[in-house]
Amino acid sequence: MFHKNTRALAVLFMLSLFATGAFAQGGAAAGSKDAAKKTASSDASTKKTKKADLVDINAASKEELTALPGIGDAYSQKIIDGRPYTTKRDLLTKKIVPQATYDQIKDKIIAHHVAGATDKKGGKKGAAATATPK
Repeated sequence: MFHKNTRALAVLFMLSLFATGAFAQGGAAAGSKDAAKKTASSDASTKKTKKADLVDINAASKEELTALPGIGDAYSQKIIDGRPYTTKRDLLTKKIVPQATYDQIKDKIIAHHVAGATDKKGGKKGAAATATPK
């Protein structure tokens, strides 16, 4: 009789632990899914607004560059001196800023192509490249 009661109590105890764990995980998972959806939708809306707020590293002033996280007077001057950039990744390839700083600003910058910049062969773009001297 004692073993039957002990076994029954053990089974009830295990079921209650299982139910509590499942309930806790179910509530957290459902809440995190909702939170993930809200975060994803807010990220999408901030990306739409960020397009207008992107800083063009080829045309930005020193003050605009200094406003970026991790960019002070020295880095902003190095960015200006290293112009023109074909991609924002050029900040790393030209060793203008370190990887950690680039990781902070990569979603806040853009590199628009500059008119009159040289192409890969070193010649000028457009009609000026094909014109012959007189």
